[in-house]
Amino acid sequence: MKANNQPWFWIPLLNFASGFPYVIIISVSVLMYKNLGISNEDIGMYTSLLYLPWVIKPLWSPFIDLHGTKRKWFLSMQLLISIAFLLVGFIIPFNGFFIMSLAIFWVAAFASASNDVATDGFYLLALEKEQQSLFLGIRSTFYRASMLTGNGLIILLAGYLENKYGDNQKAWSYTMIFVGLVMTFLTVYNYFATPKAEIPLKEGESEEKNFATVFASFFKKKQIGLVLAFILLFRLGESQLLKMLTPFLVDKTEVGGLGLVTEDVGIIYGTFGLVALTIGGILGGIAISKNGLGKWMLPMILTMHLPILGFVLLAHFHPASIYYVYVVVILEQFGYGFGFAAFMMYLIYVAEGESKTSHYAIATGFMALGMMLPGMLSGYIQQYLGYGNFFIWVFLATIPGLILSRFLIFPKDFGKKISE
Repeated sequence: MKANNQPWFWIPLLNFASGFPYVIIISVSVLMYKNLGISNEDIGMYTSLLYLPWVIKPLWSPFIDLHGTKRKWFLSMQLLISIAFLLVGFIIPFNGFFIMSLAIFWVAAFASASNDVATDGFYLLALEKEQQSLFLGIRSTFYRASMLTGNGLIILLAGYLENKYGDNQKAWSYTMIFVGLVMTFLTVYNYFATPKAEIPLKEGESEEKNFATVFASFFKKKQIGLVLAFILLFRLGESQLLKMLTPFLVDKTEVGGLGLVTEDVGIIYGTFGLVALTIGGILGGIAISKNGLGKWMLPMILTMHLPILGFVLLAHFHPASIYYVYVVVILEQFGYGFGFAAFMMYLIYVAEGESKTSHYAIATGFMALGMMLPGMLSGYIQQYLGYGNFFIWVFLATIPGLILSRFLIFPKDFGKKISE
């Protein structure tokens, strides 16, 4: 499978299909509910609870690891996600849409988390180690590009429809139906593009590995306490930033927001933000494959977190020109694309060994827990502190992860491409 896997044909859109439902469920839903009249407190609480499937996915990841092929799993889950998004689009105009749409998003979230497990496992099985570090930048770039497609182009479409119809419910209903059709296209493409040579485990092999042994073996890794603390705390600031950033951009200036319209948000993230992210992600993968993770861990963490200071300045000075917002978003997206590659490469290191698919799922499950819990409180913290002080708090919340990273032990050349 590895000798002739043609990764350029399937890695981009397979990882796009992994990130796209995530951004719709976790991020785009925030603006949708905001524009449909839901409060910041309810948005922060209930959309953060949608992280739960990603948190507990290690509980069923061994089942995915031990039964069937990864390819069958991610194709089935992508089809289920497509249907779920179409259903959300159809129920938005009805009374009680909030509860019904949350329930459907929950189903889609479980399917998306399972899709991630299968996709991650497929990536680890289909590529040689030197390919993994090289394509890590491409993989993370298209994953993040899917997020910018959601936060950019999809929101831009919703803003256009809001202005066209003057009816937010109708606008978001059509938008979610379109999202479902996009997901359907991705599913069909991945069916034809991904390699079909994966060999499922034989029945005897499945019996030798069971849930308990696979799960327990993860917690026997070196420095496991420190590793888990780092995974949980690394995104402490980002988890809160992502939940309140969109409300900050669209809230009225009287309450501390920037007063942008939906289309402004879509344009900012869907144009320059997308380009900056793409460049940052590609450079991040290349840097690690050239020099190894040890050299780039600290610079990448700093590059990822320092741009938060830009939002501190925006919240305090409220510049009249939208171009200041463009500058901050460009720096933040480039820093994220470049810096997040180090964190994902470290998770690959943590998952090394037997049952790497399940162990990677466990590691990313703890990462999701580190996103969910702070995100649930972010709306209340923002309301208490105000936007200006909230972004200062978010920046300070990045410090614990930075400190812990200095005590991690791993091969400094991990991820470095072996010279031929």
